[in-house]
Amino acid sequence: MKPLFILLTVFFNHAAIAQELIVLGTLQDGGSPHMNCERTCCAHPKENEFVASLAVADSSLSIIIDATPDFVIQTNYLRKQFGHNNLAIFLTHAHVGHYSGLIHLGREAANTQKVPVYAMRRMINFLLNNGPWNQLIELDNIEPRSIQESLPITLGNGVIMEPILVPHRDEYSETVGYYIKGQSKTALYIPDIDKWSAWDQNILSIIPTVDYAFIDGTFYEGGEVPRPMSEVPHPFISESIQLLQHLTIEDRNKVYFIHLNHSNPTRNKTFEGRKSIEASGFRFAEFGQRFTL
Repeated sequence: MKPLFILLTVFFNHAAIAQELIVLGTLQDGGSPHMNCERTCCAHPKENEFVASLAVADSSLSIIIDATPDFVIQTNYLRKQFGHNNLAIFLTHAHVGHYSGLIHLGREAANTQKVPVYAMRRMINFLLNNGPWNQLIELDNIEPRSIQESLPITLGNGVIMEPILVPHRDEYSETVGYYIKGQSKTALYIPDIDKWSAWDQNILSIIPTVDYAFIDGTFYEGGEVPRPMSEVPHPFISESIQLLQHLTIEDRNKVYFIHLNHSNPTRNKTFEGRKSIEASGFRFAEFGQRFTL
């Protein structure tokens, strides 16, 4: 039998590096209440509804995907839960809800020192060549670190982040999702994509290979917003359900819709469409959900 102190050491070392995947936000970039929206969807703001973000955290490091407009609330939540301020940020793309929270790391706010910010080449060039983001780099508030498609990055706590290119409105940068690999489980995170059919990969083949799949649920169906929806292409949840209905119930249970627009009726848990979706095995991400990795 091993001495007790060895068993305790093994136990506490394991506890120290145990990682959790945490949902920090579920909404589209504009959040809710949405500017100029006078409809019922924004009339009564819901508690703990923030712009879409995931984190992987343990006692040594918090890895946060995207710096949203709700970045302060989200990072304060992580600090309270895990007891430290050690951050590593991975960006998906240069749409406002996914990087604008970086401003809180600057001289006027937290004035951080060399927080690592991982991003693709065009995204880093965007930060380097546009203010006020370039000032964050010049003052060493952040330290940009380049990543490449399908090239895994292993963090100091053992978490592996692998970027995957997806088609989206790439005005200023490319767009990526991530495979997030922990000690025993893998998550897929794709908050933004134009249409599944525009992608050179098959989401039906990918979901069975992961343990959790957080995917673009921006709109429930066409006609939700007063503009041509071709200007803001996303796979409607109704389309995704049609595509993914052929998955086994076990694989459908892995799917969590995230990045919901303020107009999306599935934000309402009593909406019959949402009830039907959940009855068929699919799920919706919610703030504070925690998953083992």
